[in-house]
Amino acid sequence: MINEKIAVLTDSGSDVPVDLLKKFHIYELPLGINYKDHSYKDRVDITPEEVYSNLTKEIPKTSLPTAGEVHEKLNQIIADGYTHVIIPLLSSGLSGTYQTVKMVCTEFTQIKTAVIDTKNIALASGFFSIYASELIEKGLGFDEIVAKLESKISKSHIYYSLETLQYLVKGGRLGRVEGMLGSILQIKPIIACDENGIYHTVEKVRGRKKSISKTMEIVENGLKNTKKYYLAISHGAAQEEADKVIEMMKPYIDRATLFMSGQISASLGVHTGPGLVGIGFFELD
Repeated sequence: MINEKIAVLTDSGSDVPVDLLKKFHIYELPLGINYKDHSYKDRVDITPEEVYSNLTKEIPKTSLPTAGEVHEKLNQIIADGYTHVIIPLLSSGLSGTYQTVKMVCTEFTQIKTAVIDTKNIALASGFFSIYASELIEKGLGFDEIVAKLESKISKSHIYYSLETLQYLVKGGRLGRVEGMLGSILQIKPIIACDENGIYHTVEKVRGRKKSISKTMEIVENGLKNTKKYYLAISHGAAQEEADKVIEMMKPYIDRATLFMSGQISASLGVHTGPGLVGIGFFELD
């Protein structure tokens, strides 16, 4: 273990806040945001605000990091003196990023890699990189950290209240009939990732306020018997509503080992549209 210098690499769809990327020296692979006439790198040269402001004109496509970009990032990590790298990534059920990175890692023999399918998205995936970084700081070895991360896959959760279904429908991530009926009946779904890392509807609630209240209730029930946890409250162009959730959940925020808040990444916002409020938590030991 003394000879192990361990890095952490994640993707922009895992939403690790920029201040924590810097604090823990976490490397990040940006996803692509692709318009008809231009492509951008998520969280590098385009912001979520820019994506939301243009959604009425054009809904961009998202793309994986290329094999070349993964090569470049791993070579950078090696050049920086690391001998091992832990790579928690967003769900393989929602993105091909995991498969691409896993394939490229087989070409690297000069560094030991562990690619982890978190089976989740946004900060419910990003929690793993933060947790790994804290374990590295505590001096745990590579194999022990990987085992701990893998044991936490069922302990990471994020729930989203959506203002509209249209972007999930357009992206092929929700049935068109369900989307159409939801719009007619003012159904506001609460979505999360299932055990296979694929979006599913947790609850269907009529009305925006009830949907957000139900999302808080789900998380609060999940935290009742949890003593140590990370907590995150995020939004997609819904700052005012997120601020209200933060105010109402203050007792849970005060108990959290780590609390994070902010705007979701552009690569997630493309598929969920404006008006998203998300609450996530990660159960610690």
